[in-house]
Amino acid sequence: MKVNILGVKIDDVDILQVVDQVEEWLKKDGKHYIVTPNPEIVVMAQKDLELKNIINNAELAIPDGVGLKLATDIENTTPGVDVMEELVKMAAEKGFTIGFLGGRDQVAKEVKERLLKKYPKLKVNFADSGGEVDKNGDVIARSEATKQSKKRLPRPFGARNDESIDILFVAFGPPKQEKWIAKNLEKIPVKVAMGVGGAFDYISRKVPRAPVFIRKIGFEWLFRLVVQPWRIKRQLALIKYLFMLL
Repeated sequence: MKVNILGVKIDDVDILQVVDQVEEWLKKDGKHYIVTPNPEIVVMAQKDLELKNIINNAELAIPDGVGLKLATDIENTTPGVDVMEELVKMAAEKGFTIGFLGGRDQVAKEVKERLLKKYPKLKVNFADSGGEVDKNGDVIARSEATKQSKKRLPRPFGARNDESIDILFVAFGPPKQEKWIAKNLEKIPVKVAMGVGGAFDYISRKVPRAPVFIRKIGFEWLFRLVVQPWRIKRQLALIKYLFMLL
């Protein structure tokens, strides 16, 4: 069910529903993308109509943030990093291929190595930072790996790709990742693309994640602020979000 929050359409779904839907997509032809809006992204979309349209046209816009339940009909909180973990697990079990694009430095490769240790049967066809992407979702500087590698890479990075990727996780951060996916999904051999924000940092353990009990009571955002105080400006979006709801 789609819930309209300040003009942004959110799917009130849990993790298992997302995984089941993606598995169904992968059994058929077609391309799909998933976005993970939270209160910050909802606020961002008020001024960025392109972003709002991308979210509203996504096959799945999962509720990534407890704040979305405030003063709305949303019942589920579905963190993007948890969805990514479950999709990786499903891909390993079912034999689907995955790719990791984005993140700083070599974090995409670290994510690949860590998940391969956890899921030895996992098939990873691509893992690279991709370089720098601007706020419009355009690549402005390729990574050294994408410049020099002869591996099969997504075409927007200037290389030939004969090997498809069933699920591509894109971690450029909003709104870059959403716009990059919208512009490039039709050009690359990928069935499902998902914007995952800072999920790579969590999975690689570059950034510690809040303990489960803190997540359950809805204070993961506060834990992350303590760990990364520079996020204070971004967290102020939550106050603006509540003000706009009221």
